Amino acid sequence: MTCPIPMPPKPPARPDKVSLWRYMQLFRRDILSAQPARLYRAWMAEFRTPFFRSFMCNQPELVDLVLRERPDEFPKSGRVREGLTPLLGNSVFITNGEVWKRQRRIIDPAFEGGRLREVFPAMWEAGRAAVARLEPLADGHPVEVEAQASHAAADVIFRTLFSIPIEHQVAGRVFQEFREHQRAQPVVNLGAILPLPRWFPRFHSRKTKQTARIIRGLITQLTAERMTRIQDGTAPDDLATKIMTTPDLLTGERFDTDEMVDQVAIFFLAGHETSASALAWALYLLALYPDWQDRVAAEAQAQIDPEKIYFSTVSKLSVSRDVFRETLRLYPPVPMMVREATQRETFRNRPVPKGSPIVLSPWHLHRHERLWDNPDGFDPARFKTENGKTGLRNAFVPFSAGQRVCPGAGFAMIEGPLLLSMLVRAYRFDLVAERPAMPVAHLTVRGRDGIWLAITKR
Repeated sequence: MTCPIPMPPKPPARPDKVSLWRYMQLFRRDILSAQPARLYRAWMAEFRTPFFRSFMCNQPELVDLVLRERPDEFPKSGRVREGLTPLLGNSVFITNGEVWKRQRRIIDPAFEGGRLREVFPAMWEAGRAAVARLEPLADGHPVEVEAQASHAAADVIFRTLFSIPIEHQVAGRVFQEFREHQRAQPVVNLGAILPLPRWFPRFHSRKTKQTARIIRGLITQLTAERMTRIQDGTAPDDLATKIMTTPDLLTGERFDTDEMVDQVAIFFLAGHETSASALAWALYLLALYPDWQDRVAAEAQAQIDPEKIYFSTVSKLSVSRDVFRETLRLYPPVPMMVREATQRETFRNRPVPKGSPIVLSPWHLHRHERLWDNPDGFDPARFKTENGKTGLRNAFVPFSAGQRVCPGAGFAMIEGPLLLSMLVRAYRFDLVAERPAMPVAHLTVRGRDGIWLAITKR
C-alpha cells in the first residue's frame, strides 16, 4: 500500500458570495482565505459594490498589459500608501512617474550583476552565521523557523547594505522593532485594494505609528553616519555607499539623507521580510518532501565548502534554485499587487472605469488551474517541463515584472538558494506533527501560528 503524496498547505476559500462587511472582516483576518475558490480558475473577476468596482486580472495577457506593455497607464495605486506610508515615506516601492524613474536610475546600478558579485562574501558570511545560530537548537525539539529565517535575512541585509552584522546594536534594534511592526500592520492594507471612504478606519494603530517612527529613527542614524564616512573617505564599498554616491544620470543629483532613509526602509521590508517568508516556507516544504531535502543536501555537500567563498557556487546550486523557485510559486511573499487605471479601459469585453483598482495576485496566478499542471502540488522538477517553462514566462511574478520589477530580484535569487543550501547541508529539518503550518497573508505570506520544524545535525 502506497502512502498518498502530501499536499502543501493552502488556506480554505470563502463562500462565493458574502456581504461587503463580512468580506472586510475576512480580509482583515487573512487576505488569502477572504477570496473565493473561483479565482483559481477565473481569467478576470469584478468586485462590485454600490460605491466602487475593482478588478482582479489572472489572464496572462492582461497581466502582461498592466505590468509590461503599458505600465505608465497602470501606475501603483495611491491607495498602497494606506498601509505603508508610516514606515516607507516616499520610497521607490510607493512612488510613481518621474519621481519613481529618478529613484530607479540611482538604485538600479547597485544591484547589477557585478555589484552582486562584490557583496556575495557578505551574503556568504551571513549564511555561515545562520548555520552557527542553529547549532544550539539542533536537538530534535520543535523550533519556530520563521523567526530563524527572519534573523538570517535581516543579517544578509545589514551585512550587504551597511557592512554590519545583525549583532550590531543599531541593526539588532531595527530587527526587533520591525518584528513588532510586522505583527501590527499588514502590507496589503484593506484600503490599498478597496477605495474606502475617508471616514473608514485605516487600522493604523498607535503601536504601528510608534514602531515606524522608531525604525525610521534608527535607519536615519545609520544613514547619517554613512554620509559622514562617505564625506571623509572611510566608507566601505557596500550597497549603501554605492546607492548614496550614485548620481542620477539625467540631473547629477544624489539621494540626500532623508531620501536614503525612505529607500533603506523599503530595502529592509523587501529584502528582509519577503526573503524570510520564502526561506521559511522552503524549509517547511523540504521537511514535507524529505526526498527533495536529501537532493538539496547532497548538492550542497558537493558544491559548498563553507571556508571557501566562490561566487561561481551560485550557478552550481541548480536543485536548490528549483526548490526555491517552486517555493516562490506556491508561497509568493507578497500575494497581491494593486495598480490603478488612469483612463477608461475594456478588459475581456467589460468596461473598466477610470480610477478602478486593478488587482494582480501572484498567489492566484501561480496556482491557476488553467496555467499550471498540478497547480497546488510541490514539484521543483516542473521547471524542466514545457508547462513549467511556459508558466515561468507567463504566470510567475513573485518580484512583479516589467519596468517595475523589484530591483533586488537577482539578489533574492542568489540569497535564497544559498541560505537554503547552507542550512540543509548542516541540518536535517523534519515536520512537527502537532504543529502543522497554514499560510496566512498579513505583512507577507507567513504561517498562521508560525512554522515549526525539528532540527537535527547531519
